Amino acid sequence: MFWASYLLAVLAIILAWPVPILLSRAQWPARSPFTAMILWQAIALAGGLSMIGAMLVYGLEPIGDNLIAGLRALAGMVLFNAPTTALGFWHIFALSAAALLTAHLVFTLLLTYYKIERQRRRHRELLALLASPSGQDAGTLVISHDSPVAYCLPGGARSVTVLSDGLMAALEPEELRAVLTHENAHLSQRHHLLLWAFAAWRQALPWLPTTRMAQESVSSLIEMLADDVALRTASKATLIKAIAIVASGSAAGTDSPGAGQAGSGMALSGFEAAAATGGLESARTTASRVSRLLSPQPELPRAARSVVLTVCVLLLALPTALLVVPGLLG
Repeated sequence: MFWASYLLAVLAIILAWPVPILLSRAQWPARSPFTAMILWQAIALAGGLSMIGAMLVYGLEPIGDNLIAGLRALAGMVLFNAPTTALGFWHIFALSAAALLTAHLVFTLLLTYYKIERQRRRHRELLALLASPSGQDAGTLVISHDSPVAYCLPGGARSVTVLSDGLMAALEPEELRAVLTHENAHLSQRHHLLLWAFAAWRQALPWLPTTRMAQESVSSLIEMLADDVALRTASKATLIKAIAIVASGSAAGTDSPGAGQAGSGMALSGFEAAAATGGLESARTTASRVSRLLSPQPELPRAARSVVLTVCVLLLALPTALLVVPGLLG
């Protein structure tokens, strides 16, 4: 257990700093956004598990040869007033830190979900007053706004795509279909769940720069995945023009009912991001999407994708093994 705690700590540091930085600067994720998305999730999960596990295993080391034995001994101390003399100050501190960090992460995850759901509920109430059916699709609503705006509002059976009449006037039918396909891809692939998880991670650990990098990278990858779906039925020129038209209205788009919601995970579209947030992060995402469409690169070879997926499995397996394998490394 002694060496396991140090190995977990080293793994946590590596996954919290150099690995996310290198991945956020890499060029290959644009070639295989789905694979990169899985890798980001593996890094986040393995990093959190390693961070908590390192403190937990170190704290339990004096009272058990493995995690199970240590937890049993700790339960005896907490529930049955067993002697705690075997635990030193730093062991108690590590156990307390592990418990607090776990509670903080879970609480932030739930709090972020509550906030997002509350924002979505208020947004639906606004749409009920300000939006009207598109006449084309029961799941598409139109708001009266001059700027080009398009975004999706997740909600299971109540999910809707919202367009502005300014957007509908500015786009050709083929471009409008590309936008709708892009938005529907966000809903069908449940991208809002990923945004929720990474938004919560950033809220829980705002002092860790890599949480911002992870959230920005995941947001960009989500847009690329939706673009790939749109490209099945639309040409690259059509999609690029649609992105450019929406980006041109970014400054005026902040007055729309959907303004400011993309970052919270409520309205998810890259089309909406430019119009709603108007921020540097949205501009970077838009630029990366357009650059990817203008200069397409071949998808990663199957062998390379298999290697990345294997790394993902190992990232999750290593801290799990260090935690649960009885007597591992003494």
